Amino acid sequence: MKNIFTNKRLWVLLFFSVIIFSPPSYAKESSIYYGASIEQFEYRLSDKSGESFNWNGSAFIGTDEIHLNWYGSGEINTKSGDKEELENRIMLSKPLSTFFDVKAGVRLDTPSKEEDRLYGVIGMTGLAPQWIEVDADIFFSEKGNTSARLDAEYELLITNYLILQPSVDINFAFSDDKAIGVGSGLNSIEAGLRLSYDLVDRTLSPYIGISLGKKFGETADMAREEGKDLTNVSFVIGSRFMF
Repeated sequence: MKNIFTNKRLWVLLFFSVIIFSPPSYAKESSIYYGASIEQFEYRLSDKSGESFNWNGSAFIGTDEIHLNWYGSGEINTKSGDKEELENRIMLSKPLSTFFDVKAGVRLDTPSKEEDRLYGVIGMTGLAPQWIEVDADIFFSEKGNTSARLDAEYELLITNYLILQPSVDINFAFSDDKAIGVGSGLNSIEAGLRLSYDLVDRTLSPYIGISLGKKFGETADMAREEGKDLTNVSFVIGSRFMF
């Protein structure tokens, strides 16, 4: 990761982040809020890649004007113990409008079988029309590559306790990073559908569902050369937690 110190994109991103998130001189004293949630804490049984354990969560602390956030996700192969994916992000966020926040920070990927990657991140998160939760990010890697991700999900209340949650995760790269198996263009799409039941208000919500992942373009070509599957359908069972 030595290239972080000479990567101009990361330093430019850091410069603008300091400007964007500097508190205004007229800011009043605010209360401190904090919380954490685990959106996915699940076992997956796949038709091709076998069994895995997956998680996706976040935590925050801050005021109405600015938050310090942690986002984390990962996938562990339950047979080999390899970390297929392991991502952590530390970001600052502040309100951009009533329904959206702007955010910036860093992301570190440390999977078992691929090179580690450090990224600068800038993005937006919030509620789009029809109450769709949207999280959009642009990543600037230490190797000089740029990529983007769009996450969207929606909660359909069947009853006050029974909730159907469709979700989609779209990854796009503006250049190749062959060392980690990423080609330019549309990389992958993962769609999910989970049915949960709120046992303890919103604190504990077990669920079942399915997840469908597919690779595209040059990323699919690289995966094919390495003998990896291009599509993956999984049955999932797990729970959401909120603290």
